[in-house]
Amino acid sequence: MVEAMRVLVTGGTGFIGGYVCAQLEASGDAPTVLDRHGRLPWSFETVLGDVRDSAAVDAAVSHTQGVIHLAAVLGTQETVQRPGFAAEVNILGSLNVFEACVHYRVPCVYIGVGNHWMDNPYSISKTTAERFAWMFRKERGLRIAIVRAYNAYGPRQKARPVRKIMPNLILPALKGGPIKVYGDGLQVMDMIHVRDVADVLVRAIKMDKAAAPTHVLEAGTGRKTTVLEIAKAVLTATRSLSPIDHLPMRPGETEHAEVVARPETLAPLGEFDFVRLEDGIQETVEWYRGART
Repeated sequence: MVEAMRVLVTGGTGFIGGYVCAQLEASGDAPTVLDRHGRLPWSFETVLGDVRDSAAVDAAVSHTQGVIHLAAVLGTQETVQRPGFAAEVNILGSLNVFEACVHYRVPCVYIGVGNHWMDNPYSISKTTAERFAWMFRKERGLRIAIVRAYNAYGPRQKARPVRKIMPNLILPALKGGPIKVYGDGLQVMDMIHVRDVADVLVRAIKMDKAAAPTHVLEAGTGRKTTVLEIAKAVLTATRSLSPIDHLPMRPGETEHAEVVARPETLAPLGEFDFVRLEDGIQETVEWYRGART
């Protein structure tokens, strides 16, 4: 592992980005955020800019020693009607980041998606950028690690505008209203606490060059949990009697999908002690309960 670094975090005002910046700071590093949004409840240095703006990206990368590239348009369902926008940000924006990293000889970590095989604009665009990352590594000499993050959850995750499973189960349960499950709820997920995702990303950017992995790092626990099991765990944690409403599958999603990580791919980063799902759900429930008061 290298010593303290100046690290640029694109999309650093987002859910995962905030935890990454906090983890970097706790490790003695100096995070700088590049984001279109200036809303950051912490004191990290923030540069307003869009990854689609190559000049803004170039300027930001020129002052750093590493880049964790998180900026993206999210949403399996939400991007179906706006595939062009997803492609602009997730593909062209990523190309700008990769080009700048090559120019300044700066290492990069790219966050991919666990559902890389799904046919929705989010998965397609993120996976296209992942393939470009491999091309830049092979043909342009970019030092890059690819981390596919699975289903991150935890305190501070927003329920909107992109529908994420945990807040959209917990918030209705706390109110006593019905919670929505799409399809029969037998889709299999790999839930990983956001602090653990941040830990993987920070370890990846600080790897020695000689130890850089030549395979995708899958940030997940490997534990298979169905959506229905997660919903029932939330009801237990909230002590709620909310009914479960089953609704039709949403556009861009696959019924009975199984999206589970292979945590053994993380071996180059060392040992991990991931947060147990039941403990993470309880912590997250308590945060939402406090945020409502």
